[in-house]
Amino acid sequence: MVVVYSGLMKIAIIGGGAAGMMATACAACGIKRAEVSPEIFLIEKNTALGQKVLISGGGRCNVTTGFSDLRLIADRYPRGGKFLLSSLHDFPPDAVKKWFEDHGVPLKTEADLRVFPKSDSGKDVLAAFEHVFKENSTQVLLGYDVAQVNKVGRSFQIHFKNHPPLTVDKVILTTGGQAYRHTGSTGDGYTFAESLGHTVTKLAPSLNSFITQEKWPHTLAGVSLPMVTLKVRKRSLRPTEKKKFEYSGPILFTHRGLTGPAVFALSSFIAFETYDPQHPLTLTVDLFPNLPHAELERELEKEMKQNPKKLFRNTLNLPKSLALELCVQFQIDSEKTNNELSKKEFTKIVEKLKNLPFTLIGRAAGDEFVTAGGVELSEIDPKTLESKLCPGLYFAGEILNIDGFTGGYNLQAAWCTGRRAGLSASTRPSGTKS
Repeated sequence: MVVVYSGLMKIAIIGGGAAGMMATACAACGIKRAEVSPEIFLIEKNTALGQKVLISGGGRCNVTTGFSDLRLIADRYPRGGKFLLSSLHDFPPDAVKKWFEDHGVPLKTEADLRVFPKSDSGKDVLAAFEHVFKENSTQVLLGYDVAQVNKVGRSFQIHFKNHPPLTVDKVILTTGGQAYRHTGSTGDGYTFAESLGHTVTKLAPSLNSFITQEKWPHTLAGVSLPMVTLKVRKRSLRPTEKKKFEYSGPILFTHRGLTGPAVFALSSFIAFETYDPQHPLTLTVDLFPNLPHAELERELEKEMKQNPKKLFRNTLNLPKSLALELCVQFQIDSEKTNNELSKKEFTKIVEKLKNLPFTLIGRAAGDEFVTAGGVELSEIDPKTLESKLCPGLYFAGEILNIDGFTGGYNLQAAWCTGRRAGLSASTRPSGTKS
């Protein structure tokens, strides 16, 4: 038997992550403004909400970014930035920060412009939503595992694996991608979207670390560099794609290869590129991105002449362990002083400092933070986030073909699309042109 709940407007939000919680909070507010009896169902297959929110930012929850230029922010999304602009305009980072602070979560902006709760705990973010849901009598259905979503006339029937079906007027899909599968983000929403007529693009992990074929970087695990430039020449190219991608920022050596903000950003550009032991990909690292090749040569030569008895490896202005390893790898006696280094050796090491090669053979398992790809954006109205194919169906968050860099951009996308979908679903008749 299908259960039909009473009320003038029934909205189901499927997925209790960041986008789903914001959509629920804003749908309740939208219905209140419209003076309609609230009938909001937040459906989550886990036994608790916000599992991915709780572990984001190492548990600290990087709520948003400290940047305020929307065009600059949109550029931080390799996919979906232009589509996102409308939602960003209505709920930019400054408004996101105000929303959380108004709901009892004091925030702080760190030097790198990442924004966190002052408590450094994602639990406070989750608590803010739980308070809103309680205040608005939202029906939070925990442990409800959705099996199927059907459109029946103007309504939707949601079938569960472990509970009676539910009939509602509107559905907002906020099921996330398929990263962090242990939190429940297993890609179920893609199946629901396709069953309702939508296209799902090719999917791939993004924001991952790199596994390198070279073993020597592994001896430097924990060594960081504050600013380098990474470059990758893509193997498979489409007519509209760049031949080479690059990104500048910090990196960190690991026991398996390379990680850090610059690595994550570059990995998002090559999310759909295959690289494994059978199909390796070459990465080059410029260790001195702020100095052109000729200027680096001049600076080093000047330092060497001023300090002829100084060990050459200590002249490089790099972490000592890295400088020593570079000498070993490029067959330069690490005990040579500046006045003992040959011109040939000097030329060789400068070339490597500007183009240090690595062979990428894989993505580090477990480090995928978001999914690249998702529901095709051309099938969704960017001003309302309602489906163009299935009236009454809305989307928000990572299920969309939108993904950003680290630094609060993916949660920012979740908040602003969640808000837009929640308000649109609760205040607009289905299929209304924007």
